[in-house]
Amino acid sequence: MPGMDMSGSADAGSSASTQAFKDADEKMMQAMDAPAYTGDADKDFVAHMIPHHQGAVETAQVELKYGKDPELKRLARNIIKAQHDEIAFMQRWQAKHGVK
Repeated sequence: MPGMDMSGSADAGSSASTQAFKDADEKMMQAMDAPAYTGDADKDFVAHMIPHHQGAVETAQVELKYGKDPELKRLARNIIKAQHDEIAFMQRWQAKHGVK
């Protein structure tokens, strides 16, 4: 997203979790940049929100793999479920509205 520096401070952490977070961020940013705008606000919203939500899922998976705090791990599981449900809804919406 323009204006957002996803790189963090220089060498803020070189752990496996840091690299996993960076990888998830990069993948999400590339996917969000991919869909062309159509001029249809509904179609554009869904096309850009799906990769955003997928990025949230992948980030939450990093927390589950590397995190220690039980409350944050529970939050990550809830995020994964909610985002999967919303992604499925948006994909159904796209299919219903002839979006490829």
